[in-house]
Amino acid sequence: MEKQNRSGTAGKVIRCKGSAVCRNPGEPLVIEEIMVDPPKAWEIRIKILCTSLCHSDVTFWKISIGPFALFPRIFGHEAVGVVESVGEHVEEFQEGDMVVPVFRPNCRECRDCKSQKGNGCSIFGDKLVAEMPRDGTSRFKGMNGETLHHFLSVSSFSEYTVVDVVHVVKISSEFPAEKACLLSCGVSSGIGAAWKVADIEEGSTVAIFGLGAVGLAVAEGARLRGASKIIGVDLNQEKFEIGKKFGVSEFINPATCGEKKVIKEITDGGVDYSFECIGLASLMEEAFNSSRANWGKTVILGVEMHNTPLAINTYFLLRGRTVTGCFFGGLKAKSDIPILAQKYLHKEINLDGFITHEVNFQDINKAFDLLLEGKSLRCIIWMD
Repeated sequence: MEKQNRSGTAGKVIRCKGSAVCRNPGEPLVIEEIMVDPPKAWEIRIKILCTSLCHSDVTFWKISIGPFALFPRIFGHEAVGVVESVGEHVEEFQEGDMVVPVFRPNCRECRDCKSQKGNGCSIFGDKLVAEMPRDGTSRFKGMNGETLHHFLSVSSFSEYTVVDVVHVVKISSEFPAEKACLLSCGVSSGIGAAWKVADIEEGSTVAIFGLGAVGLAVAEGARLRGASKIIGVDLNQEKFEIGKKFGVSEFINPATCGEKKVIKEITDGGVDYSFECIGLASLMEEAFNSSRANWGKTVILGVEMHNTPLAINTYFLLRGRTVTGCFFGGLKAKSDIPILAQKYLHKEINLDGFITHEVNFQDINKAFDLLLEGKSLRCIIWMD
């Protein structure tokens, strides 16, 4: 027998009183009342408990031209929530489950999802769709009937959202909500890059360009793998003290060292693993040049913000250096996020240190200000 929806809202449109809508690029979000449709087949509707702000939200929030400039829009893709209702053919989730939505799909059925060589999805992962991945339509409407666009298949800046099952991971209801939120994107991406993409081994030397939340998560992953040197490169001197909590052992401020090849000096020729976590082709090249000849590996996590191509000397590639990119740290969400959650519960992973601020949903624009001013790593935004 089908379970009775306790709230009586299953199959009905929900009049959602709290949604932060972005109507124009770069403008403050506006808290509005909206209509959220019930989930269709293979979809679930989630009541968001808390969400956080990622640099990717800010990047797309600023875009004013091109195919990704879609407004009005509901941003947000790092979150945790509770399943309110499910659509047809949904067997993996049921009402009341605590879940983490993720932007990277994981259908578990396609060739890519079954392969251990990467974390792509050949059915749902080819492009960043604006709306729901199966039918290309939105589940959000303004009170005047206008369509509100989705973001990265999550749209967590709303009290209720609808997400396809390939973008959702179940998590224990005992897991702290604000920590679960962090596993949605940035922290998982950094740790995954260190563990699954670079596969750092004990005694290795590591350089991280950019000590935001993702870069610090790389440091955390490198620390847990037993790296002997973790070098943080950032223009913000305050990041060194913060970085120490995540294992950063040396700090370099490019503004004060000029053209000096500091990394090669302190590592006797270059690091074993180099990570670029900003999104600038010039830094990607610098990260590559800082890696060791013959076997140095450079991992690109930052999305190049100016669409500038990467230029590297192919002679160094011939000698054995490699460069690779990764989305979501190479993690397969449905199998790897529960592992990270378990490691946190066993006190192996430091998630607490990433939370620098907490605000109420009504103050969501304050989270943007804190991130733009470089004052926060992750600001938890509580819906209630």
